[in-house]
Amino acid sequence: MICGIDEAGRGPVIGPMVVAGVWIKEGENDVLKKMAIKDSKKHTKKQREKHAKKIREMFFHSFIIISPEDIDALRSTMSMNELEIHLFATLGKKREADIYYIDSADVDEKRFGEEFKKNLGFKAEIISKHDADNLFPVVSAASIIAKVERDAEMEKIANMLQKKLDIPIGSGYPSDEKTRLFIKKWIEKFGDVPPYTRRSWKTVKKLTAEVKQKKLF
Repeated sequence: MICGIDEAGRGPVIGPMVVAGVWIKEGENDVLKKMAIKDSKKHTKKQREKHAKKIREMFFHSFIIISPEDIDALRSTMSMNELEIHLFATLGKKREADIYYIDSADVDEKRFGEEFKKNLGFKAEIISKHDADNLFPVVSAASIIAKVERDAEMEKIANMLQKKLDIPIGSGYPSDEKTRLFIKKWIEKFGDVPPYTRRSWKTVKKLTAEVKQKKLF
């Protein structure tokens, strides 16, 4: 049995992070290749949803959604890399595999793989690589499941928040001007950051300080 694990939403300031795993049998890599499965970022939203439906029908899969509140709480005791390793291993334990292909978030691929193995707690071959979602179809499949699940969560969040503040929420990433403006306007209107926001992110602290500073003058 082979398992591929990847995440979506590690960096955003709004919304959850989703970690997903896909389990395939030896030889089923060719099935994924024929499906033209690629890294989720290389597919359109419609293509991702179509592929996700097929992956769910054909292979064992699982995912974990970790809320912004939980990310903030856990970041007080561990780094994002440690959190990701913990989540990857928790997911990996759901069904034992002989080989795990994982997308390394650490600059040191080997270290990330070794820490994952320690957290996994049983013998298995670990292939930890940067850009694994491009290199291995089984990780690409996991990447698609993670991205589709996060997109669905973000759609719900956007619908809820935009009922109270009628401007675009954007992608949820700190680099997105629409997202930064949404957070800033929300703080100005309600005196606090929006629900589903990662308070521990520097962007949030900076925008909160800017609004407070503005009120002084």
